[in-house]
Amino acid sequence: MTLLFDSFWRAVAYCVHPRVIALSFLPLILMVVLSFGLGYFFWEGAVASVGAWLASFELVETLLAWMDQIGMGPLRGVFAPLLVLVLATPVIVLLCLLLVAMFMTPAMVDLVGQRRFASLERKHGGSLVISVLWSLGSTLLAIVALVISLPLWLVPPLVLILPPLIWGWLTYRVFAFDALATHASSDERKSILKEHRGSLLLMGVLSGYLGAAPTLLWASGAMFIAMAPLLVPLAIWIYTLVFAFASLWFAHFALAALQRLRAVVPVEVLDADSERVRPSDARADTPQVRGPDQTGAT
Repeated sequence: MTLLFDSFWRAVAYCVHPRVIALSFLPLILMVVLSFGLGYFFWEGAVASVGAWLASFELVETLLAWMDQIGMGPLRGVFAPLLVLVLATPVIVLLCLLLVAMFMTPAMVDLVGQRRFASLERKHGGSLVISVLWSLGSTLLAIVALVISLPLWLVPPLVLILPPLIWGWLTYRVFAFDALATHASSDERKSILKEHRGSLLLMGVLSGYLGAAPTLLWASGAMFIAMAPLLVPLAIWIYTLVFAFASLWFAHFALAALQRLRAVVPVEVLDADSERVRPSDARADTPQVRGPDQTGAT
């Protein structure tokens, strides 16, 4: 647990490093361009489709009619855009995580390695191809979990539990592997992931809950729709910084665990019945050589 908290505050301190701040802008720019590009071409069609889908439910129409009666009719147009944003959020989170893993994590692991673990040997137990395949495979499993659990998100308590758990599991899988890919051998990586699986998974889940923070912006309703050009980039940047912090947290934890693992040197224990040569015996059995002044000559 000490290692977990130590790596946590170190990751927080590294988040304000100029190099980390500069690196965070590349995923931000890519995500903003992609988000506004997709919004420009598909936003109106998506909102119209979702609005028509909501209108097909009698319960929704009853609710909207009741809102019209109490003077909240203008809010009718908020539901469809908000639902589109809610449905798009998992995609945004996944893309932010993968972009951080691709463009930021190698540089940040190198930064942590140079500043704290300069003497730690780099055994390159994970290649770029293996890292990409590992991330893509983990992402596909997370997508399957998201799709299966999506109906359960309508249950109020579960919507606060299931998405962060899935993000946390994916964060743990991707960042723990990437943090050890350069410095650890394959056997060392497997040993650390096995020994510290509980702590690493807890780190991932906590990072998942931190990643849910930008979703609170969607709760501002009509205000968010009006300020979307400003709040969407802000939310994406928060996602980016959260995953950058998670990457630093895993880097500090994993490299410290690797250093401790290599510091444990196996000691050979002799059997109690084995023959041992005592220092006095060694001196007794060793021929004594006399110098010229010890020959006894007069």
